[in-house]
Amino acid sequence: MSFVNKKRALLSVSDRTGLVDFAKGLLALRYEILSTGGTAAHLMEAGIPVTLVAQETGFPEVFGGRVKTLHPKLFGGILFDRSVETHQSEARQNEIGAIDLVAVNLYPFEETLAAGGASFEEIIEKIDVG
Repeated sequence: MSFVNKKRALLSVSDRTGLVDFAKGLLALRYEILSTGGTAAHLMEAGIPVTLVAQETGFPEVFGGRVKTLHPKLFGGILFDRSVETHQSEARQNEIGAIDLVAVNLYPFEETLAAGGASFEEIIEKIDVG
């Protein structure tokens, strides 16, 4: 795994407005794109090459998609300090690739609540902790 030359972006969005154009821009800048279920499907439908988060982590999305990105291979890739040799070494030892850019937006929890009429179960599904 290259820690120097490979640029990677993690995309996981509920509002996909402008996503394809954004991803095309990232590809033009030579980013590899990691993505989650629905976001990945949207990008692949548009012909955008995507690495599924589950492929990266070796762990499937579980609980109906509630758990997707909560994994050390993703958080480690975002948080390790590339200028610290021990961080680089730990990343290599644990096969954690750097993630240079994260694009996310949250589920519309407040809007769902404010609209009224949503069941408890519908509201719970709009909580986004990832």
